[in-house]
Amino acid sequence: MIIGIIDYGMGNLFSVEQALKKLECTVILSDDPEILGKAEAILLPGVGAFPDAMELLNEKGLSSFIQSLPEKNIPLLGICLGMQLLYEDSTEGKLTQGLGLLKGHVRRFEKGTDRIPHMGWNRLEFSRMPYWLNDVQSDTHVYFVHSFLAVETAPEEVWATASYSGVEVPGVVGSGWITGMQFHPEKSGDFGHYLLEQWIANVRRNQNEQVSNLSRD
Repeated sequence: MIIGIIDYGMGNLFSVEQALKKLECTVILSDDPEILGKAEAILLPGVGAFPDAMELLNEKGLSSFIQSLPEKNIPLLGICLGMQLLYEDSTEGKLTQGLGLLKGHVRRFEKGTDRIPHMGWNRLEFSRMPYWLNDVQSDTHVYFVHSFLAVETAPEEVWATASYSGVEVPGVVGSGWITGMQFHPEKSGDFGHYLLEQWIANVRRNQNEQVSNLSRD
């Protein structure tokens, strides 16, 4: 299984890369759409500011590459800032257009929130199961670090939330082949590892089905 990690200069890639390798994935780390196009699934990480990230993605031709993935039936996973970039826009620093693959906007936690950034372990509550997840474990705590969150989202695109200071934070989101995780699964212990494992297992099933269909044709 070949997973492409988009290396656009704004992500702590080592921990994600090592987590994927432990799950027996071959990892392509690149900012070249042509090279990333050889992967069977794409991971979009991110640490830092939304405007800077979008500027880099646009400059490198990666925005259009990412936006083309759904029509190619290539699974995409956005993590932390990578998840926020999947939305329509963000007001971090200035109003900046996002990739527009999910419905909603990225806004800062409101004043009065206990502590910003939202940093630490929170329990995920699943309102519906992602298509790639068979079941959840009893302990669904995951590790968050963020000051902005997705708001005005489409309910059908939010699979799990975490409650923080009276706010329901979208934690696992998605539509079609697109998945986003606001937390860091690679830093979220057994359950985070399980989520990555389940997502990758579904990618493998999808690839096997495509090969099987081609064989029958």
